[in-house]
Amino acid sequence: MDKKELWNRCVSFHGHECGGLTIGFQAALYAAKLLDFSFSPDEQTVCISENDACGVDAIQVILGCSIGKGNLLFHMTGKQAFTFYNRKNNKSVRLLLKPRPSNLTREEAFSYYQSQRPEDMFTVMTPKIPMPNQARIFESYICDNCKEVTGSNWIRLSGSQKLCVDCYNDYNRFHV
Repeated sequence: MDKKELWNRCVSFHGHECGGLTIGFQAALYAAKLLDFSFSPDEQTVCISENDACGVDAIQVILGCSIGKGNLLFHMTGKQAFTFYNRKNNKSVRLLLKPRPSNLTREEAFSYYQSQRPEDMFTVMTPKIPMPNQARIFESYICDNCKEVTGSNWIRLSGSQKLCVDCYNDYNRFHV
């Protein structure tokens, strides 16, 4: 698929063109080039995004990373940074967006990012976070209070009761 068609698919998924979508678009293409991967129908490609902004939508479309598959994770730092992993060859990279010229309007920022090469947009770094484990499937339990089915990893024990995180009254001596 050519770059223009891929961009159009990202715009269609996201709903509009913007600088943020361009950031994720460029990051996904650059990571694919650096780590030698493409769209992932499984969990072979992993992305940890440090933000929940527009660019994440392009990463989903281009690389097949999604929350449901467990290969799109968030480590919220508020930074335009994305760490990518290729499970097949154990390669990884963290891409950190370089500062852009200040005082650009939204339209100027969009044009600026559209005109940049990924190599000029991102600082290539060693990941700060090791490659995450593959997603697991958990047993389910019924919360003894609300009766809703909950994955075992999120069940809390309170005496003999199994409670979901919404029903569990967390003990914390520092919060009244």
